[in-house]
Amino acid sequence: MNIIKKVVIKQVVTEKSKEKIYRNFHDHKLRLEQECQQLLFEKRKLQNKAGSAKQEIEQRFQQEINNRKEKIKLLDFKISQLETLELGSEIIEKEVEALVEVNVGSNWNEIMEEQIIVIKDDIVVRINE
Repeated sequence: MNIIKKVVIKQVVTEKSKEKIYRNFHDHKLRLEQECQQLLFEKRKLQNKAGSAKQEIEQRFQQEINNRKEKIKLLDFKISQLETLELGSEIIEKEVEALVEVNVGSNWNEIMEEQIIVIKDDIVVRINE
């Protein structure tokens, strides 16, 4: 029988990986800023068109804009944290699911023990089982 188990993927921080993470954060921040501008444009367009529900339109659009601004603040915080990371340190990148074979007589504790895959510049350097 096979079961699905979560495996942690860690990344060793290098200049190359720091730059890649920074670019991802920066690109995501730019997308959110563009979405804010687009929402402002759509809000103005609807407010000029709609006769009655201007306040409701204002609230709904402002809530969406505020959500994106909060995400931008979080990204700014992550960027500042990224700058303080030391080269060679390991950070958790994500979790993936792995298929694990379970047989009668298998040691359950060994099967369920946390597994970690460590990567450095997109190359697997260590598997902790």
